Amino acid sequence: MNEFENATTPPPAPTATPSKDERQWAMFAHLSALLGGLVTSAVGGWGFFLGPLVIWLMKKDTMPFVDDQAKEALNFNITVSAIFLILLILTFLSLGIGALITVPVMLIVGIAALVFIVIAAIKSNEGVAYRYPFAIRLVK
Repeated sequence: MNEFENATTPPPAPTATPSKDERQWAMFAHLSALLGGLVTSAVGGWGFFLGPLVIWLMKKDTMPFVDDQAKEALNFNITVSAIFLILLILTFLSLGIGALITVPVMLIVGIAALVFIVIAAIKSNEGVAYRYPFAIRLVK
């Protein structure tokens, strides 16, 4: 496997059945991305990854299912934040003219991220290890 495949291929899901607490914390890990974006909205909304990061750091050693799902949420939200940053840079580099393209792309990416986060929260609360369709897996 090359480096790119390692960065994009999801790890296998945990095999043990998660407890109710683990399922709930995993759901919170996904939903906390929305809260992080809302809390940091005054400064551009770049805090999508803060909630999953905090939950992952708190629960990674004690709850394997939460460890897996919080890492998945963290990687996805880092990827989405990177996409937004790249689009913002392209907008500035094009002196604002690129906004005709970047703003609609930001809206599409934002709506898709919202949908995927809600799906992930529901699935993880059901005890299913959810994998986002696109995420660069920086945290392993």
